[in-house]
Amino acid sequence: MTLASTPRPRASLARVLDDLGATLLDLVDGDTSGGGEISGVAIHDPVDAPVLPRHALVLGVGVDDADEVARMLVDLGQQQAAALVVRAPVPFTAEVRAAVATSGVPLLGLSRGVPWAHLATMLRSVLAEDDLRGAAHESIGGLPSGDLFAVANAISSLLDAPVTIEDRSSRVIAFSSRQDEADPSRVETILGRQVPERYSRILSERGVFRELHRSDQPVFVEALADETEAFAMPRVAVAVRAGDEVLGSIWAAVPAALSDERSAALRDSAQLVALHLLRMRAGADVERRVRADLVGSVLEGGSGAREALERLGLADCQIVVLGFTVADTDADRHDDPSAAHERQRLADAFAMHLSAVNPRSASALFDGVAYALVAVHGSSDDAETRVVGMATDFLGRIGGRLRPVVAIGPVTDGLSDIVRARSTTDRILRVLREGLGGRSVARLVDVQTESLLMELRDRAITRGEQLTGPLALLVEYDRQHDGQLVPTLKAWLDAFGDVGKASEAVFVHPNTFRYRLRRVREVGDVDLLDPEQRFALTLQLRLWPL
Repeated sequence: MTLASTPRPRASLARVLDDLGATLLDLVDGDTSGGGEISGVAIHDPVDAPVLPRHALVLGVGVDDADEVARMLVDLGQQQAAALVVRAPVPFTAEVRAAVATSGVPLLGLSRGVPWAHLATMLRSVLAEDDLRGAAHESIGGLPSGDLFAVANAISSLLDAPVTIEDRSSRVIAFSSRQDEADPSRVETILGRQVPERYSRILSERGVFRELHRSDQPVFVEALADETEAFAMPRVAVAVRAGDEVLGSIWAAVPAALSDERSAALRDSAQLVALHLLRMRAGADVERRVRADLVGSVLEGGSGAREALERLGLADCQIVVLGFTVADTDADRHDDPSAAHERQRLADAFAMHLSAVNPRSASALFDGVAYALVAVHGSSDDAETRVVGMATDFLGRIGGRLRPVVAIGPVTDGLSDIVRARSTTDRILRVLREGLGGRSVARLVDVQTESLLMELRDRAITRGEQLTGPLALLVEYDRQHDGQLVPTLKAWLDAFGDVGKASEAVFVHPNTFRYRLRRVREVGDVDLLDPEQRFALTLQLRLWPL
């Protein structure tokens, strides 16, 4: 037996329904034969509508009112969207039917119980397969390279059973049609894109995963005893390997053990799936490098910048340059492999978050900094505020173990402005990485003073200037006598002369603080009532952190 596949439309709505229909999606109304390739997946936000690329597939999260659905369809028709997805049961009224006909935007229903995040992930997986195959239309075993949904359907035909392809963590990568012929546990697995934990635990206790990972032969799994009879059909599974590495597994819901011929076919299929998974892994690496080259060309300017911006789909629109990294710590050394891996992981998460909330964005990692180009609309202030919200939401999701920071550059209107915006973003990042200002997300207006002081400090260091005047005398006195005069002066200046607050800041009694303040005047020979001397001392303390 050999795997075979008929040609399938590239990244089209018909292709999406062919792969995800019946189980996840249902066509409510509209023509799916036209519209061209789907350019991306966008999530509808009634408060902050994203800038949609042409032929975007829009997910109407929380949209359940017929009037709102009709309005969205008309609006999406003007933006040439590929389709609108809303949660079933879809409010399909005469107005909605008319809006579908007028706009030309098909309306799809998402099955109840399917998380929107899982649908978005599956859609991006389907749409990314063509990008990984490239223009050459490579094939492996007669099937389009990286098209695991086509592979799953072909294996299903060989075994006459519904099939899933899963990774090592039992997450569903792709699945075949006919899943409705399986038991409730399989349907739950598809809807959740993950084998339910209770079934994984039972399989582990029965040694199924252990046997699966140490053998290259198909493993037959009896139906599980469960009071709900959710796992009522037996399974046959085989590990997908690349040498000694287990990449995942293939699972088929079968009425009985496979024949020898079909067992051999399943074993051969595992080798083919391994080639597709490896090709997808290599393709993802290539795609990342290509995207990094394009983003780098735009940020650096030059002759190829305009073409790169067009290839990223960001030409002729306002763009904000973001910079994401982690603050400077001993654990963030660039020669530490684990730190480099963590930076790449966070950069990938940053890129995924941006693509989810704004499909017209592109990002890449350069020297530990993930730069992103994000298309925006509206006034500069409103656009920057929205991007700040996106960045803040992202940092809230990943936590602060490595103290991540995001710099928000100014809104740009042209290619030449992007180069200057990248420079501004770097200035902001430098302030954030050194922990000045106490922020994790900032625009230039938030940290401009700190940035200017850092540049002034750089010039002083370049000239070789040394600390002079009263502050130099106080530093030397503290070095010899541990007099704590410099911290006393700094606390007094920060508290604007309020001895009570200043003494609390350095944890001493107000009388002790007053005594030290007198010593500051005597040792430094300084008049603290003179505003010029106070300003000079404040500036020196900021330029020479002591």
